[in-house]
Amino acid sequence: MAENFDVIVIGAGPGGYVAAIRAAQLGQKVAIVDKQWLGGVCLNVGCIPSKSLLKNAEVAHTLRERGKEFGFSFENLKLDFTVAAKRSRQVSDRLVKGVGFLMKKNNINVFMGTARLTSATTVEVFAKDQSVTELVAKNIIVATGASSAVPGVWKVDGEKVVTYYEAILQDKLPKSVVVIGSGAIGVEFSTVWSSYGVDVTIVEMLPRIVPLEDEEVSAELEKAFKKRGIKTLTGHKVEAVEATESGVRVTVSAGGATKVLEAEQALVAIGFRPNSKGLGLEEIGVKISERGFIEIDEKMSTNVPGIWAIGDVTGKLMLAHVGSAMGIVCAEHIAGHETVTLDYEMMPRATYCQPQIASFGLTEAQARERGYTVKIGRFPFQANGKALGLGDYAGWVKLVIDEKYGEILGAHMIGPEVTELLPELTLAHMLELTPAEIARNVHAHPTISEALMEAAHAAEGSAIHI
Repeated sequence: MAENFDVIVIGAGPGGYVAAIRAAQLGQKVAIVDKQWLGGVCLNVGCIPSKSLLKNAEVAHTLRERGKEFGFSFENLKLDFTVAAKRSRQVSDRLVKGVGFLMKKNNINVFMGTARLTSATTVEVFAKDQSVTELVAKNIIVATGASSAVPGVWKVDGEKVVTYYEAILQDKLPKSVVVIGSGAIGVEFSTVWSSYGVDVTIVEMLPRIVPLEDEEVSAELEKAFKKRGIKTLTGHKVEAVEATESGVRVTVSAGGATKVLEAEQALVAIGFRPNSKGLGLEEIGVKISERGFIEIDEKMSTNVPGIWAIGDVTGKLMLAHVGSAMGIVCAEHIAGHETVTLDYEMMPRATYCQPQIASFGLTEAQARERGYTVKIGRFPFQANGKALGLGDYAGWVKLVIDEKYGEILGAHMIGPEVTELLPELTLAHMLELTPAEIARNVHAHPTISEALMEAAHAAEGSAIHI
């Protein structure tokens, strides 16, 4: 006999479990289904464990490369990456248990198994023990996320050729790595591995690394990576990835010439494809794009009444916090509760390489292309007292401003803990504040956040410390 709910959520990642909680808060009877784990990729094998590894990497880099600067030395320094990997699993496990607690707290029914829609109101859940449970609801939210995009001819074996999944779970370091792709995953793993002395080469098909960021950010990161010993090959296309007896052979080309890179391991980090197949969506008429993304409106509704979609599977912006925001808006629409319309272009974006990258909105080039008369507010961390005290002062804050109205069109930052600076700027944009108002907001001293105030002063033509 089928179990009846108001809302069924398929996928328990940051989008799905947040949608489930918000729906439950709004009085809905909720079920959530996941075939593998609560917390999804982010908590289990993505955002969270990678940040743990990055912290270990930061310490390792300081111990290996900066002892003289900080006044310490070692006769026989030993770095145990196995411990770093173990700690990352402990951090992940703790948060996953926390999600389980939240499900119980909010009276959300959890079903572990593979979900398939058999109608616009019915979901079958196939458990590992071969049992099948039928769930029925007026509203079904698809939050199934995305998986690594890997060309079929590149054989991922989990040892010599890996994706983020195998890389985050391995507890030993490769001696050398070719990282294919310089998005967030590529540059974050490059940071971790290079901090332990691994020989890292990044291959990027586009003309610059982190190609979706402001051009100046790309140049600054490449300079920082070069200082760390990370090699970058931009404008190079990967022609072949082959496993060898000792590792991998990666053939790349540029300008008609080819070269062969050899390493112990290759990380494929060229993007993601949506997990929209095999759910029964096409059979019930849900519209899906040629690239496999579920098409939705601003309410997160698909073309089929009662079927909703959020997060990476929609392709709006593949970030965990965006999925969570979409989940809340979706649950509020279902419950008829007051809500908001999301502006994906103005969502915060964070990359946790070293130095960190944080941005939102338009790049300088995009703003000019759209016809804005642009002025720039800039402040370098070399002039920030807290950054100097931390010994971490590469990079800067860059504000992109519409000169006519003073609107903040975007911000692009690279430097110490800049990912923590985003909320002030995105809130300022949402409330239509100008640089003058950010400049007048007194910031505690000494803090990294003072760089925002200083950049705002610079945009107003009244720079104080530069």
